[in-house]
Amino acid sequence: MTGFFITFEGIEGCGKSTHVAALAQSLRECGYDVVATREPGGTATGQTLRNILLHPTGAPLATGAELLLMLADRAQHVEEVIAPALRAGKVVISDRFVDSTLAYQGHGRGIEHDLLLRLNTFACGGYMPALTILLDLSVEEGLRRANKRRGATETVDHFEAESTAFHGRVRQGFLAVAQAEPQRVRVIDSLRPLAEISQEILALVLTHLTPHAPRPT
Repeated sequence: MTGFFITFEGIEGCGKSTHVAALAQSLRECGYDVVATREPGGTATGQTLRNILLHPTGAPLATGAELLLMLADRAQHVEEVIAPALRAGKVVISDRFVDSTLAYQGHGRGIEHDLLLRLNTFACGGYMPALTILLDLSVEEGLRRANKRRGATETVDHFEAESTAFHGRVRQGFLAVAQAEPQRVRVIDSLRPLAEISQEILALVLTHLTPHAPRPT
């Protein structure tokens, strides 16, 4: 029995974490066995890597170091969380996965696309999402929301501190993935009210789960 793998993607402040939690709760209420997770930081090892990635000490992270830390997190995440849950027939919902690497390290940092694909193939061990929800909004609105969420006492993380131009390239990277894979990646306008977005996401996911995922018990 195999489960169903869903990922959420988007720029900073787009609402991924909020909608991952909302979808997981709704699917559990429908009777599905759900694992909600995230990258980086979906495992104990990944949490250590997350801390290094988001709040590095000393010199700024080199682009290659950033990429390899992301891939190390992903390899551990797949091995420890995603693969076992899917083999057990569960619905896995991940806040970020491969597409974030293509957008941030590819379009954002300028690393060659084909290299990223090869490295991710190795890190993912054959596990790829069946459905990806891309929450899209303008860079300006995303950063405004991220700043509001963070508050005055928290430190800006490694990615949030990047330039508006960087975040613009990342957004275009996500949209390029969606254009290349329209059957897998569904773009959702994230400027609308939360309840309206959550309802749209749940309806979309249930249409995919009905033919593919194990029925709730």
